[in-house]
Amino acid sequence: MAAPTTSSSPAATGAADTTRNFVVPMMAMTALFFLFGAVTNFNDVLMPYLKDVCQLTDLQSSLVQSAFFGAYFLMSLPAGFVLKRLGYKNGIVLGLLVMACGALLFVPAANSRTFALFLTALGLLGAGITLLQVAANPYVSVLGPARNAAARVSIVGVANNFGGALSPLVGGLILFGGSVALKAQLAALPVAQRLDQEAQLVKGPYLGLAAFLVVLAGVFFLLKLPEIESLPAEDAAQSADGQATTRTSALSFPHLVLGVVAIFVYVGVEVGLGSFLIRYGESQGIQQLSDFTQSLVQGLNVATNYALVFFGKEPAPIDTSGGFTKAVGAVLVSSYWFGSLVGRLVGIPLLLRFNNRGMLIAVCAAGVALVVASILTTGEAALWLIVLCGLCNSIMWPVVFPLAIKGLGQFTKQGSSYLIMAIVGGAIIPPLMGWLATDGGGLRVAFVVPALCYAYLLYYAVSGYRVR
Repeated sequence: MAAPTTSSSPAATGAADTTRNFVVPMMAMTALFFLFGAVTNFNDVLMPYLKDVCQLTDLQSSLVQSAFFGAYFLMSLPAGFVLKRLGYKNGIVLGLLVMACGALLFVPAANSRTFALFLTALGLLGAGITLLQVAANPYVSVLGPARNAAARVSIVGVANNFGGALSPLVGGLILFGGSVALKAQLAALPVAQRLDQEAQLVKGPYLGLAAFLVVLAGVFFLLKLPEIESLPAEDAAQSADGQATTRTSALSFPHLVLGVVAIFVYVGVEVGLGSFLIRYGESQGIQQLSDFTQSLVQGLNVATNYALVFFGKEPAPIDTSGGFTKAVGAVLVSSYWFGSLVGRLVGIPLLLRFNNRGMLIAVCAAGVALVVASILTTGEAALWLIVLCGLCNSIMWPVVFPLAIKGLGQFTKQGSSYLIMAIVGGAIIPPLMGWLATDGGGLRVAFVVPALCYAYLLYYAVSGYRVR
């Protein structure tokens, strides 16, 4: 947390009070995390959309997530240097502007229907978010008492999950919705012409995103954010075990190295499940949806259409009479991320009251059980078991991240950068699942990977977290 100024001068006292007023910075960080979730999880509907528009295989379409999350690996350490030079606030402004450039690149990508341009645009979006994440995650972790770090990360995580639950729902209506007449009209066109028309659907959301990012960058440029350090000055010379003076890198802490792997597989499993949920549903051959699923889809469809009409957009009805469709799948993807949101809301008071590591053990074990049960099941039940994994994912990041940087002392910032780099798991796990789905035995075999990811997280919660 920020070290309060000990000087008794009025100016110093004012500075101390400013650094202690964390309400406005927390609100600003909460808005950023909402943006992270909305932009990131839109990829879950963008992936099957581009699979059709650009005529891709499962493996090729998974490169959507590779381009986006690969930026975390390439940009995390450079982002640390940028923040050291520019500071938190200016780094955030730069990150927002880089994201705006990526969003604008979707226009020529859609006009030419070139998959490489789409990947470049996603890479720029990922690079901008990486810069924001490297600033925001450690910033939130130390923006108040250390004992409430997991709860603070959970609070911004609620905003992250809310944005993440909303964007697939809206994106599904924009990309896969539309009236029966419009769909029939598009179906009557020659394939190339139909694909060109469908490619234009993605331009509106990303043009709106670019405008919003530019405005948000202006807001942060004018906003006063306190510059804080990762640790109080008196703690900077040594770690919790008193050995930091003999260490040369954050990687000399085994619990941090194992934590990097934990973040890698956590992000990989979370992204992989969301990315392949629609394809997993299509593979089930569901011809008739249950009454519960139909009611859920229609209810959310009505609510979202009201929002679309409010913003001057045409309503986009979803037809549930023909069984599982991509539009139905988008609602399930939204439900998956909504489960994370509910888990975060419920988890905040629980994390303050109960042992955080014990809760992590419980949700990791549940994740293994749910994925294995889904692999052994068919139909809607298999899909809903995966949707329930969203609840399990909810508290993993806010517990694993503080555990991994615990006791790093002067290496806290370096350790945080390595943990952000580990988000590259979202670039590697989905293509691995895509390869297994395409050439390795099908989607059921591919879903063994998430089960193994949850098993590693269970190991970290039981043993790997220990500061050695």
